[in-house]
Amino acid sequence: MKLITWNVQWFCGIDDVVSVERVVNEAEALAGPGGFDVICMQEVAVNYPGLPGGAAFDQPAALRELLPGYQVFFGAAVDEFTAAGRQQFGNLIATRLPVLQVQHHALPYPADTTPGGVRSMPRMATCVTVQDPALGPLRLYSTHLEFYSPSQRMAQLEALRDLHAQACAQAVHLPAHDATGWPFQNKPHTTQAIFCGDWNFEPHSVEYERFQEPFSPDAGMNRSFVATNSVASRLMDAWPVVHSDSPHEPSFRLFDRRYGPVPITCDFAFVSEGLAPRVRQVVTQLKTTASDHQPVLVELS
Repeated sequence: MKLITWNVQWFCGIDDVVSVERVVNEAEALAGPGGFDVICMQEVAVNYPGLPGGAAFDQPAALRELLPGYQVFFGAAVDEFTAAGRQQFGNLIATRLPVLQVQHHALPYPADTTPGGVRSMPRMATCVTVQDPALGPLRLYSTHLEFYSPSQRMAQLEALRDLHAQACAQAVHLPAHDATGWPFQNKPHTTQAIFCGDWNFEPHSVEYERFQEPFSPDAGMNRSFVATNSVASRLMDAWPVVHSDSPHEPSFRLFDRRYGPVPITCDFAFVSEGLAPRVRQVVTQLKTTASDHQPVLVELS
C-alpha cells in the first residue's frame, strides 16, 4: 500500500497559484509506478475567496474529477455561514481501496486563557477504514492539530489517543452480533491504524513523545474494567522504523519562511505497532513547491 500525507495549503503553491491539478500530478509522481492507494490531505477548502491565492471553489469536488476510481471523503473542521455563503475547511482522504466505514471526529476546542487570546480554529480527524489486500482492514486518519495554542494541541492529541484506544477495545470486545441491516449492524473493527497529518509539533517535542507512549491497561474501555495488558496497540512514528536514528527530513518552511526562520518537520505518519514491521519506505519529497508543506510517502506491504 502506498499512502501519501500532505498539507496542501488549499492547493496554493509558493508562487501563490492555487492548482488542485498540480498537487495531484506531484502526488502521482511521488508515488511512482502504479500510483498511490491513499492520499491524506489537510487544509482543503470550500468557498474561501479571501484565502491567499483565492479558494472560492469546491476543492473536494475538483479532486473527485481529477481522481476517477477513487472515493473522496472530506471532513469539515470549520463549517460556517458568512457573507460569502457556506464555507468549509478541513481534512480529506481519497482512496481506491475498498472502503468499509467512514467516521468524522470533532477534536477538542478548549478555551485558551492566554492574556489577549491566541488565534485558533476548530480541528477534526477524518477516519476511513479500508480493506487492503495484504494488510487486511485498517483505520486511516487524516488530521491537523492546532498551530498557535499548545494547550489546544495537546487536548486534541489526547483525544486522538483515546479514539485509537476505543477502536482497539471494540476490536477485542466486539459488540453484539447484528445482521438486521439497521444502523446497529456489524461494523468493521481493527486494532490496525495509521494516523497521518500536519501535527504542528516537532520530533523533539513533548507531544511527539506523548503520542507514542504505551496505553494504560484500561484504555478505551469502561474505567471499572481491570485488565493485565492494554488492548490498545501502541502508535509509532513510521520514519525511524525505516531510517533508524537518521534525522527526519524537513516537511515545513523549506521554501516559505513566513512562519519561522528554519525548516522543520511537523508532518508525520504514525502506525500501530503491529504494522511497523510492514513499513517498507518513508520518503519526504523535498523539491515540490506546490504547497508550503512537503508531501510524505509511506509504503507498507
